[in-house]
Amino acid sequence: MTDSNAILMVLTGHSELGETGRVTGFHVAEAAYPWKAFTEAGYRVDFATSGTGTPTPDSADRSDPTQRDFLDDAGVLEQLADPKRPLDIDAAGYKAIFYVGGHGTMWDFPNDTALSGLARDIYEAGGVVAAICHGPAGLVNVKLSDGSYLVDGKSLTSFTDSEERAVKAMDIVPFALESTLVERGAHHTGMADFTANTVVDDRLVTGQNPASAPMTAAAVVEVLERLPGGTGNQR
Repeated sequence: MTDSNAILMVLTGHSELGETGRVTGFHVAEAAYPWKAFTEAGYRVDFATSGTGTPTPDSADRSDPTQRDFLDDAGVLEQLADPKRPLDIDAAGYKAIFYVGGHGTMWDFPNDTALSGLARDIYEAGGVVAAICHGPAGLVNVKLSDGSYLVDGKSLTSFTDSEERAVKAMDIVPFALESTLVERGAHHTGMADFTANTVVDDRLVTGQNPASAPMTAAAVVEVLERLPGGTGNQR
């Protein structure tokens, strides 16, 4: 595995919620809590965006200190204004890739072959692949070098079909995320709607919804601690 001390966080560059005329993007809490956990553990966090746009914050809550710190951090703002692009990234530079959720991911994550290649390369090099809420949309088409889906046979979670119906978006999103992951061979475990839930299967870490962001981020750090080199603070 790489000796790098960095985690790549991927944000959607898609800002249109289907044909509703409503704006979407990345869910701020799902980026803010992992960013805090990773940086406090001593890791450098780089941000990348699928597509050609810049990330659009969605569902921000400035009354939450963690989200406010994220939105006001000069380094974060600089990266969000000029994020890395999957085509230009060397997977060898990262110990983990973390797919941030938000409805926008359903449009640009699945068919970004450069992004899928990053996840494959990081995973096959012994790194961690993680995703939260709609972020696992980035996993549905990731294939390993042997041609199998990365999620095939893995235990995971994501925003559930039940939750999608609850927010009245099932007829808006291009596909049902939970059902598609199951079609790819994943063992999907969903809790009651909007209940915090994190699933760890070796080096695959997934969270169900925004409420799961703190525990999912903590799980990623815990998994990284078990890998060669340990945590950022130990390097």
